[in-house]
Amino acid sequence: MIPIERHQQILALIAERGVISINELTERLGVSHMTIRRDVQKLEDQGALLSVSGGVRSTERLAAEPSHLDKTAMFSNEKFLIGQAAAQHIPRNSCIYLDAGTTTLALARELGERDDLLIVTNDFVIANFIIESSQCRMIHTGGTLCRDNRSCVGEAAARALQNLSIDIAFISATCWGPRGIFTPDEDKVIVKRTVASVSSKRVLLSDSSKYNKIATFLALPLDQFDVAITDNRLPDSAQQTLAAKALELVVAG
Repeated sequence: MIPIERHQQILALIAERGVISINELTERLGVSHMTIRRDVQKLEDQGALLSVSGGVRSTERLAAEPSHLDKTAMFSNEKFLIGQAAAQHIPRNSCIYLDAGTTTLALARELGERDDLLIVTNDFVIANFIIESSQCRMIHTGGTLCRDNRSCVGEAAARALQNLSIDIAFISATCWGPRGIFTPDEDKVIVKRTVASVSSKRVLLSDSSKYNKIATFLALPLDQFDVAITDNRLPDSAQQTLAAKALELVVAG
């Protein structure tokens, strides 16, 4: 059996069972543990499955992004720790971009005492925090309103970014994995890609609950990032996968 046939059978078994052990895969496919682990690694790198202790499981596809209000209540402590860790990466007098999201909002809250930054954002909640609680200068991108996400997206937001030179972009993700970051909203793709292109350093901020979930649109490949900051619930296998991609991984908490 050639590799692509094994891969198809592995994915079919996972689709049927949800979770399946490495031992059972070797028995069902009649190959060695080493062969199965190579197959699993290949499929995990493609975002097609997720390794768990002793086996593999299917990835979760996200059809729609939760609203800002819903996300605020999810993994708040992890986001707080990620925000604290990210704040340590910002030199004085930097121009930074804070992408729309509740994890980047946690970072913004760590910057309330700063007065030396120029902060660029497409997020209205972050903008309001800076107006009320920070002396930093700010540029809001404007663009097409994404009401549930409290942000601006689309070509107008991207055009506003094209004329800027940003030192560090802190980019959020609805879901992410070895391939990169994904979104169910196509209008967000152009904003993330544009800010990545005008930034000297790109930092992914995302909690581990979003890891190895996928959505329809690949916004940025993982190799576009210099650093990823997440929390300590990220599985060891995932940390090893990311380390193999020469990505600097910061685990907060």
